[in-house]
Amino acid sequence: MLVSTPIGNLGDISERARAVLAAADLVLCEDTRRTRRLCAALGIRARLASLHEHNEAARIPAILERLRQGRLLALVSDAGTPLISDPGYRLVRAALAEGLGVHAVPGPNAALTALVLSGLPPSPFLFLGFPPPQQGQRLRHFRAVRKAEEAGLSASLIWHEAPHRLAETLQDLAATFGEREAAVARELTKRFEDVRREKLPALAAYYAAYPARGEITIVVGPAAEARPSELETVDETLEEALKTQSLRDAVALVAAGTGRPRSEVYARALAIKGARKDVAPAGGAKSPEPKKPL
Repeated sequence: MLVSTPIGNLGDISERARAVLAAADLVLCEDTRRTRRLCAALGIRARLASLHEHNEAARIPAILERLRQGRLLALVSDAGTPLISDPGYRLVRAALAEGLGVHAVPGPNAALTALVLSGLPPSPFLFLGFPPPQQGQRLRHFRAVRKAEEAGLSASLIWHEAPHRLAETLQDLAATFGEREAAVARELTKRFEDVRREKLPALAAYYAAYPARGEITIVVGPAAEARPSELETVDETLEEALKTQSLRDAVALVAAGTGRPRSEVYARALAIKGARKDVAPAGGAKSPEPKKPL
């Protein structure tokens, strides 16, 4: 049983989650100290065992054997919904592969809570976990997402981040995504909950001056869609360029002149060339005249 636990406010524990934790033969948790404090606060005496990224693979066989025996096992993360940026995925896959039942007790989730408080489009969204801690890898990660946007992705983007890396991560986001609307959600459901909504450069400057504390989620708004008039201008310019230029040269010329992503211009150029092939010659094709007998 995958059991969601509070991300801050203890009042968010559900009656069903409380009942499952109380009835479980064993509660698997990331950090037994944190889960023990939670159980104590709920008045629950539970048997706990650690399950984290370093021991998950080794513990799976014994856990599966307990499940085969009909034992009730609960899996919790330190906070929120299990498996979301937390261990447990490999265990779930192994249990499903053996036909063992897997069920979930839904509840709090920091990413979704931040999204609905951000004021940014709630659907579609893409949750990307924690960005890489090293700047070089982090920038490559952000650029890969930006490439996906250039290829057509349009979604609100969600990351978790550690407080000591927040300012530099926001700087890298601003360098990659520019003047994008964003929100930084901190200490959600707790006493000092705070959601700051500004453009990425402003958020980067703020948290460089005022270092953050606590649990943090970043939400970045989707890429702006090109207005029809902009696309029409691109198509008209491409039409003219393709009369005298090769496909490659026309794409390079129009992308540089309009500021649109090269991949987008290339896709529209292919569409224009394809449309030209589909258009029959004016008046229709003539049937060949039959040959006269000699």
